[in-house]
Amino acid sequence: MTVRVTLSAPDGIGEVGAGDDLAALVLAHCDLADGDVVIVTGKVVSKAEGRLRAGDRTASLPGETVRVVARRGPTVIVRNHLGLTMAAAGIDASNVAVGHHLLLPEDPDRSARRIREQVALRAGHNVAVLVTDTAGRAWRTGQTDICIGAAGLRVTEDLAGLTDPHGNPLVVTAPAVADEIAGAAELATGKLGGRPLSVLRGRPDLVLPAGEAGPGAAALVRGEGEDLFGLGAREAVVQALAGGAGHVFGAPAAAEDLAAALDRVLPGALLPSDGSDLRLQVTGPEAESRTALRMLAHAFGWLVSEDPRSADGAATLRLRPSTP
Repeated sequence: MTVRVTLSAPDGIGEVGAGDDLAALVLAHCDLADGDVVIVTGKVVSKAEGRLRAGDRTASLPGETVRVVARRGPTVIVRNHLGLTMAAAGIDASNVAVGHHLLLPEDPDRSARRIREQVALRAGHNVAVLVTDTAGRAWRTGQTDICIGAAGLRVTEDLAGLTDPHGNPLVVTAPAVADEIAGAAELATGKLGGRPLSVLRGRPDLVLPAGEAGPGAAALVRGEGEDLFGLGAREAVVQALAGGAGHVFGAPAAAEDLAAALDRVLPGALLPSDGSDLRLQVTGPEAESRTALRMLAHAFGWLVSEDPRSADGAATLRLRPSTP
């Protein structure tokens, strides 16, 4: 069996402005059939929704930022209001008039739903719609497009529980097909070609029935605290030293994980457990030991308290998870 998937991106769209009807543009320029996936760049969605702003993009960055993840020179990686972790919150100053910048769509999933609904209403086609944007990758150079908004598409394929041709069980395999489609679409649209629309044909199995919007691209975003790399390496050290509030490292770690770390950093300090807590005997320079302990406790999501000192003045510190 041969699987054929095609991508087409029409020319002649022209400049998009505030208030433009994106569904009308899709229908005017794209040859559609049921089961197609329509891909729209986030840039034209932002333009149509009036997200163009005057001035340098740094002026808009604070309002789009939930928290800073990392800084490296002029580059600021932040988690924005959509839950996306991106350079400059995804604010873009390319393909707009000099002295202006674009914010990401306020709700890309909603934007995708509107286009899908209007295409169905006006032309009767059951298509999925994706809104895309460009993002970097933590461990690879260069950028690729990702899906930031979706309607009518199964954004992931859950293969857990199946077996491969060799009989090996698939445990957590879940291809992010929405991101794969977004990245492939950029091959057709390009960055400088003036082709903000594209259509993928050949995967109708991913398109949901008419009237079903699906989970949207929001389902691809890890919840706050679930990311193993919630802070940059430097920022994690600073936060641990400063004893910052909140745990961006997820739920409290298992006691055995923290105990292993304590044994590496403060060898010999761990005392036999008298329950679910961990106990340590402070040895050596007490201030230095307390600092190291506070950093570890913060990183692992545990809290530190002190038992009453013994008759000889020895300090015993107790650690417990920050949440039950």
